[in-house]
Amino acid sequence: MLDIQVKLTLESSDRRFELDAAFASGAARTALLGPSGSGKSTLLLAIAGLVPHVSGHIRVDGETLLDSTQHIDLPARARGIGFVFQDYALFPHLSVEDNLRFGVRRLGQRLEPGAQARIDELVAQFDLEALRRALPRHLSGGQKQRVALARALATSPRLLLLDEPLSALDIDLRARLRDELAGMLERVQVPTLLVSHDPQDVHALAQAVIRIEHGRIAGPKHA
Repeated sequence: MLDIQVKLTLESSDRRFELDAAFASGAARTALLGPSGSGKSTLLLAIAGLVPHVSGHIRVDGETLLDSTQHIDLPARARGIGFVFQDYALFPHLSVEDNLRFGVRRLGQRLEPGAQARIDELVAQFDLEALRRALPRHLSGGQKQRVALARALATSPRLLLLDEPLSALDIDLRARLRDELAGMLERVQVPTLLVSHDPQDVHALAQAVIRIEHGRIAGPKHA
């Protein structure tokens, strides 16, 4: 169950953007659908604890990650959230396995007991065995997607955030990988919040859809 109420203001020399978004969802996979600039990615960053000066509350399955009235604001590393960025943000100088290791090490400087077993499990689950030593520049778009998703899941997060998970792919590959990504999300069984401006992606990946426009929630609907 997601219970989100987030307010923040971003300002630059020529622009001011206000995000004031509140919604709740009990779906396993929820999508935020809206045009570019509507605040979708900013809302994900706020939930992950990656932007400052956020007020409101963020609760995941009853766990409070943020409550500004109670002065609760867990740092990003303590929120238990996996994040897959638009461009996947794989470290270009690290192999596939070392990218996954980094996902585990972000909670500390050393691999915790059992961490290698978790990495091996993800390598098998996402069919990455033959790519363990490969660098990101040698991977296809679909392979990069699988590595980024595996890395986000390495710490067994309570919530998975996907920021435009198919936007980095060309049109033909994007269409082909929709069903593959939907299958992967079904298998991992981690509550997921994704953002997209593409209704086709949302229809394939989400069980519930919430529209966002100009930093405000416009209304929910079924996928």
